[in-house]
Amino acid sequence: MAELMEQPDSKPCSASRSIMTQLIFPEDTNHHGTMFGGKVMEYIDKIAAIAGLRHARRQVVTASSDSLDFLAPIRLGEVIQLEAFVTWTHRSSMEIYVKVEAENMYTGDRQTMVTSFLTFVALDEQGKPAAVPAVVPETEEEILLHKSAPERYELRRKRKQERRQNRV
Repeated sequence: MAELMEQPDSKPCSASRSIMTQLIFPEDTNHHGTMFGGKVMEYIDKIAAIAGLRHARRQVVTASSDSLDFLAPIRLGEVIQLEAFVTWTHRSSMEIYVKVEAENMYTGDRQTMVTSFLTFVALDEQGKPAAVPAVVPETEEEILLHKSAPERYELRRKRKQERRQNRV
């Protein structure tokens, strides 16, 4: 709690909420007619960066991607909507949740296809980590993600520490 006191004013999750919509064309797909995973990852990183910039109001960099769960394939001709928002903050880092939904434009059916958690770090003018505002969840989804974020933070911290120790 002392760390939250040192942070600048808090902001609601909604202040960082960012949405991007894309139509999936042939050049976005593989030989199966489904979207390239790397292209989805590119879009996820971009929308997460925008959410981080909106929250911190300063430069941000990707620090990690905890998870990227492909739940179903995205098909040629579908429209995807990516939604991102800051779920939790530490001193200079922000956990950002991204959800990718696909819509069949002929039936109107929508389905969540991908979910992801990324961590971004805010930077000052010298490129050093800078404090970010705390985040205040408001919706049921935001509260759930915020509440479970410290556990994900701890897992990230341990994973990073283990990787540093086991460098070859």
